[in-house]
Amino acid sequence: MKAILGFVSFVLVASGVTGLLHQWIDWMPTFFGFSRFVVPDGYEVPGYAVMTLLGIAVGFLSGAAKKHMAVRP
Repeated sequence: MKAILGFVSFVLVASGVTGLLHQWIDWMPTFFGFSRFVVPDGYEVPGYAVMTLLGIAVGFLSGAAKKHMAVRP
């Protein structure tokens, strides 16, 4: 469970940050191609920001899942 959440967190944060960099400074292409289908046209900056924040939240959830599962015998 922790590995899956960690992977999802990485994908969301990486695609969100590279999408924001692409929108703000046109520096690099988006890291994952699926992000152009997830974020609606005209709302790229808020959409990528939400993806980044959601990835951070999933990362914290992954850490909490590790602690919760470690307590059980």
